[in-house]
Amino acid sequence: MPIDKDLRDIEIAKLAFIGSSIATLGDGIAALAAGLALEALQQDYKTKNNNRTASIKSTKKQLDHFINELVKIRNNVG
Repeated sequence: MPIDKDLRDIEIAKLAFIGSSIATLGDGIAALAAGLALEALQQDYKTKNNNRTASIKSTKKQLDHFINELVKIRNNVG
């Protein structure tokens, strides 16, 4: 009987090892997914920030143009 118990303990240990390996692999996949999600969020933030910067530059350019036109009108009137 002790041999059967030893074989059973070995099989249980093998199953525990396989289960731990699968759990570790799952944790690795979860970490990879989190990293990819973080990268995607950072890229979205950069894109939004670049669009916002471009919009601000365009608005500034338009304001500068209108200010210059107003200065020209003021100089012609005054």
